[in-house]
Amino acid sequence: EVLQNHVLEAKVFHTEYGTGVAILTGAHRFSLTTNIDDLKLRRMPEVPGLQKPPSCWAVLSQDRVTIVLLAVGQDLYLLDNTSCSVVVSELWWPVTGSRVAWCPPHSLAGPSPVPCCPWDAFQPPALAGRSFLLLSHGKVCTAGTSGPILSRGKGVRIEWAQEASQEIFKIASMAPGALLLEAQKEYEKESQKADEYLREIKDQKLLPEAVSQCIEAAGYEHEPDTQKSLLRAASFGKCFIDKFPPESFVRMCQDLRVLNAIRDYQIGIPLTFTQYKRLTIEVLLDRLVLRRLYPLAIRICEYLRLSEIQGVSRILAHWACYKVQQKDKSDEEVAHAINQKLGDTPGISYSEIAARAYDCGRTELAIKLLEYEPRSGEQVPLLLKMKRSKLALSKAIESGDTDLVYTVVLHLKNELNRGTFFMTLQNQPVALSLYHQFCKHQERETLKDLYNQDDNHQELGNFHVHSSYS
Repeated sequence: EVLQNHVLEAKVFHTEYGTGVAILTGAHRFSLTTNIDDLKLRRMPEVPGLQKPPSCWAVLSQDRVTIVLLAVGQDLYLLDNTSCSVVVSELWWPVTGSRVAWCPPHSLAGPSPVPCCPWDAFQPPALAGRSFLLLSHGKVCTAGTSGPILSRGKGVRIEWAQEASQEIFKIASMAPGALLLEAQKEYEKESQKADEYLREIKDQKLLPEAVSQCIEAAGYEHEPDTQKSLLRAASFGKCFIDKFPPESFVRMCQDLRVLNAIRDYQIGIPLTFTQYKRLTIEVLLDRLVLRRLYPLAIRICEYLRLSEIQGVSRILAHWACYKVQQKDKSDEEVAHAINQKLGDTPGISYSEIAARAYDCGRTELAIKLLEYEPRSGEQVPLLLKMKRSKLALSKAIESGDTDLVYTVVLHLKNELNRGTFFMTLQNQPVALSLYHQFCKHQERETLKDLYNQDDNHQELGNFHVHSSYS
């Protein structure tokens, strides 16, 4: 079908299985694969009466289910593995000739450029559990909204105004947070009005609520100046409260510092406070690592005082795995640079970095990195995988771990021919002795061959005497 009708449009999307691609053919049929590394093209059900391309379409993948959502005129269709269904909702306001686009709320950290137009939050029954945002030209559809919409400039950074922000910033607000903010501003002007505002809040015993409102509202503001103003108000109000728990204030200051750092234009991850909390700091660090923003990720870990294993060690390990892929540097340079940076940092596994180097075809670099691995139990399996069996045997003997030596010896036995195997053991007395012990209990006939190989006539005679008794 693709060869005959060609591809009109394609979209890349991400799933739990990897990177997926969906295509729209000239026959107005959809096909997709959820993982391009394991290509299995699946044709989606046909949309009845579709004679021209949809005004827009998108792929939504969630909980191992992938669907196609498309708009044709006023109708919205949903394609899953088995059927094509029309999305019906009384909340949807039909717009003639509209162009609809969608974006999952959690992906607003960096959506593709879309026309500047109003958004409509909408969740019909057919899409329960899959919330998304719709926009259309010429109409403001407010069905299903939970509050006023905040639009920041001409971009698509649009979010619901939080209750705390509404209470503080709405016109003529008498909310505790609004009064506290005014009190702090008047205090900076050295005006007596500050005392009047404070008394009004304290008389109603609403000062703790006012402080909490200012702290919460600061989280949903994107302008650092506004954040500082709200936090200064909260700090000012705390001075008049006995034993106000400081944790929420400190935590908000930390969160905002992290958010402002990643929102910088040089980084370009404009997360909202809600997104940041839902993602968790671990996921944010993963995103920074994937973008190779290692210094910023490490500074955030150190600022938040995350444990080394959870933070810095993990990031340095990612950095090292990226470093081994740099082909323009020699093995010695890369190994030395990695060791200088990582040292003996807790939680770092040199064997994992060496495995990545081996996967990249840099076997010698992998061996050099394994020299820094203090755990022989981690060194030996990778050396065996790299077919460096004799080196693995030496490392196993150095470790003093008899189980590890046995593992290598038995691997050598299966890998080498009999003569070469015996000659290899001759050069390793410890391994030979252990193999003798193994043969005495498991393979007595092999023991006879070993004595023959060594010309050990006395032990060979003893062997025959013992065999005759048994």
